[in-house]
Amino acid sequence: MSAFPNRELTTPEIEAAMDGRLHVSPSGRVDAFLPSPMVQNHAANLHILPDGRLACVWFGGTMEGMGDISVYISTLGADGWSPARRLSDDPARSEQNPVLFTAPDGAVWLFHTSQPGGRQDECEIVARVSHDGGDSFGPVHRIGDFRGVFVRQPPRLGPKGEWLLPGFRCITPAAGRWTGDIDSAVMLVSRDQGHGWQAVEVPDSLGAVHMNPVLSPGTMPAFYRDRYAQWVKRSLSTDGGLTWSAPQPTDLPNNNSSVQAIRLADGRIAMVLNPISAAQSDARRASLYDEIEGEAEVQAVTTGPKAIWGVPRAPMVLALSSDNGASFPHRITLDDGSGHALSNNSAKGVNRELSYPSILQDGQGRLHIAYTYHRRAIRYVGMDLPR
Repeated sequence: MSAFPNRELTTPEIEAAMDGRLHVSPSGRVDAFLPSPMVQNHAANLHILPDGRLACVWFGGTMEGMGDISVYISTLGADGWSPARRLSDDPARSEQNPVLFTAPDGAVWLFHTSQPGGRQDECEIVARVSHDGGDSFGPVHRIGDFRGVFVRQPPRLGPKGEWLLPGFRCITPAAGRWTGDIDSAVMLVSRDQGHGWQAVEVPDSLGAVHMNPVLSPGTMPAFYRDRYAQWVKRSLSTDGGLTWSAPQPTDLPNNNSSVQAIRLADGRIAMVLNPISAAQSDARRASLYDEIEGEAEVQAVTTGPKAIWGVPRAPMVLALSSDNGASFPHRITLDDGSGHALSNNSAKGVNRELSYPSILQDGQGRLHIAYTYHRRAIRYVGMDLPR
C-alpha cells in the first residue's frame, strides 16, 4: 500500500487511519496506526511473543488519570495490526504503563500500574500471566507491597536468572499533591520467578525516572528520563544490573518525556526519544494532571529543583551510539510536528505530541518502533537498520 503523507496529520486523518493497515514507502519503511476504540491512546510497549508475533500494549481511555483508562493489546499479522483487546478494567483506577515479559518457562507476564486519579504516589503494580502465548491472561494480582512505585520499561534477566523490573518512586511531598519534583529510580528484583520482590535504590537518582537498562556482556548502561527536562541520564552496572552507579547526563537533551533504548545485534545502542530540553522552549504547564485536578490541589511544597512539564514532545528521533551510550552522534528524524504538550486533551485534538516510544529489533535485524501520536493513536514504524 502507499506510504503515509510526510507531514503532521490532522485529527480526522488520524481517526481514518486507525485501521491497523500497513503502508509501505518506496524506501521499505512500513507505517500503521493501531486500531483502538478509545479517544486517547498512550505509552506503547512492543514485545515479541513466544510464537514470534509482534505485540504492542498501551493504555487507552478518555484522558490519563481517569477511571476508564485501561490496558490494551494488539498483534501484528500479515495484513496489519489486529483490533485492540482490553486487558484491564478497574473502573475506580487508572491503569497505565503496561509492559510484557516472557519468563524463562514461556509464560507471558503483563505488568502495569494502577492508581486513583492523578495520584501516581498512590499507585500499585499489578500483573497478569498468560500460559497460552498471550492469547489470554489469568487473574490480576498485585506484585510486592510497593506504594507509589511506577514502571515503564520491560523486565530483564539478571546474572543468575533474577527478574529485574525497573521502576521509579513517585514520592509524596511534605505538603500538596504529587508533581514529580522528588521522584527517584529503583530496581525491583525477584529471585523466585515473580513471587517476591525486593526494591534496590539507585543512588543519587533524584529526578531520574523510567530507568531503561540495556543488556550488555560487560558494563551495562541504563538510561533515564529527566524530570527537570535537561538531559537523558545514564548510569552503569558491573554486576549484571543488580546495583547501579549514580545517573549522569548524556549528550542527549530530554523534555521530561520517556525514552527507550536497546542493544542492537551489531553491538550499537539505538534509542528513540525527543531530543529537546526546557532550555530550548518556554512552554510550561502546572502538572501532568492539571486538567483533572484543581490548580490548588497540584501545588507541591518541596525544596530543590522542580519537575518541568509542557516542553514540546517532538520530533521523534532515532539516535545511535557506538560507545555503550556515552555519546549519540548519529541521529535520524523519524517524525516531526509541533509537539504541543500543554494539554492531554485528545477528544478535542488539542495535544500534538509524538512521545513515549518503544523499540525492538527482530531476528532478521529489522527495527520495530511504536509511539504516541497526538495522544489520539499509537503509530507503528517498521524499518531497516540505518548504517
